[in-house]
Amino acid sequence: MTYQVLARKWRPRTFSQMIGQEPILRMLSNALSENRLHHAYLFTGTRGVGKTTIARIFAKSLNCEIGVTATPCMTCRNCTAIDGGRFLDLLEVDAASRTKVEDTRELLENVYYQPSQGRYKIYLIDEVHMLSQHSFNALLKTLEEPPPYVKFLLATTDPKRLPITILSRCLQFHLKRVPLELLKEHLQYICEKEDITFEENALSQLAHAADGSVRDSLSLLDQAIAFCGGKINIKDTQQMLGSISEDALFRLLYALQKNDGVALLNEVENLEAHAANFYQALDDLLSILHQISVAQVVPLAKATVSDITTLAKQYKPEDIQLFYQIALNGRRDLPHAPNPHQGFEMILLRMLAFRPMTAAATTQPTAIKSHPEIAVKAAVKDLVKDLVRDTTTVPAKPTISAPLPPTFDNTRTWIDILSKLTLTGMTYALASNCTLVEILDNRITLALAIQHEPMLNKKLTERIEEALAKYFQKTMKLDIKITTTEGETPIKKQREENSERMAKATEAIKNDDDIQKIMGLFDATLDMDSIKTF
Repeated sequence: MTYQVLARKWRPRTFSQMIGQEPILRMLSNALSENRLHHAYLFTGTRGVGKTTIARIFAKSLNCEIGVTATPCMTCRNCTAIDGGRFLDLLEVDAASRTKVEDTRELLENVYYQPSQGRYKIYLIDEVHMLSQHSFNALLKTLEEPPPYVKFLLATTDPKRLPITILSRCLQFHLKRVPLELLKEHLQYICEKEDITFEENALSQLAHAADGSVRDSLSLLDQAIAFCGGKINIKDTQQMLGSISEDALFRLLYALQKNDGVALLNEVENLEAHAANFYQALDDLLSILHQISVAQVVPLAKATVSDITTLAKQYKPEDIQLFYQIALNGRRDLPHAPNPHQGFEMILLRMLAFRPMTAAATTQPTAIKSHPEIAVKAAVKDLVKDLVRDTTTVPAKPTISAPLPPTFDNTRTWIDILSKLTLTGMTYALASNCTLVEILDNRITLALAIQHEPMLNKKLTERIEEALAKYFQKTMKLDIKITTTEGETPIKKQREENSERMAKATEAIKNDDDIQKIMGLFDATLDMDSIKTF
């Protein structure tokens, strides 16, 4: 006899055999028992959680020969025909392969014919989000007002892609992912019925890898039975899944706690040697960090693994929070790494290199003994700020008490005017690279060096005109001429002033006695690039 895969053999045939969807089953059972039936149902959820399975059971409940019931008899002609895929009034359609409007119209041609075998004619459309917009339009009217003997059962993994007009005409049921423990119990039950030897930890690994999908868990169970030779054990299951044991992850965290980079890289190499799935390893590491954080913040929550409690005591809470954030960002970036091994290794190296800086390390003098490099950097930074403020004076921007009168004095510089104009971005960049030529009545003329000509365009010129009109309180016409030489522009003057301030700050820091003492004490050199003016 041909072998039947577990996912098909153990597919639920009644509502009572379904797992993890109790609220939805309760609603459907009550509706069937009270005969309060809608004409269109939409089942949504991730893969393998039972969308089409519930739809088929619902079809049996509607067409069972004993009547509309939440518990079909499973023995009558209609029930056995639906289970065998031979029921003429159950039309199953895969929308992914029949997306054209012609396919939808052909499907709906027989809507107005009475059922030939059962009580209701059922249209089960799987992956309905794959239909084209024209197909949805063709379906819309029939879906809203079908004949009383027609029911539409729609299933999709992506309800956001359905038009709102379709959604509003359906009763929606969202099937959730099956919880890990419930999925594990289901696998254990099937193994016992199939007389398969297993280790509970191995089934936990399979349930975890299935990510809430019953069908995926049964497919993985089939794979594990073949890989393990009929006896499912944790070692072979981890090798099949490419996952790693918690012990290996704990060894990584212990190496991080000891700042042992060599041990850390050796552990990563061991994972690579065992063909570990680094995507799964990172997810597992995030889970462990979460458990450690819970143990630290909520001590009453008992950890199930002793290593969790130990690491919770050895690590500072801020370290765990930082590691979790680094791992979370790394999970997003891992697909972009040259290879998963390298990406995973870089995530761990970030954890090794970066730790939160405590307040004591930057403010208390005693921190020099425990963290000299941190304390010195902070002290120098504060000292530099004070020196720069004391030894340099930032020139105040020139101010104009009132808008210039029409009889404008040509000796006033363009820098004075520009300081009063509300310009930003590229508009300010264009204006600050110009020099003033003249102002006559309602016209102002500026000169722009030829190397800056690419910045000149009509939109920026109009913005400068608007700012000038607001400043002079009258309409102004702006004329920008291109010159071969660059005059004393605002941007040029600003660079000169910055260079002068930087020179003064550098000289003051070099000659400061405290800086000289720190450099002598630690045999240090002055990083010129780190000097900033304020």
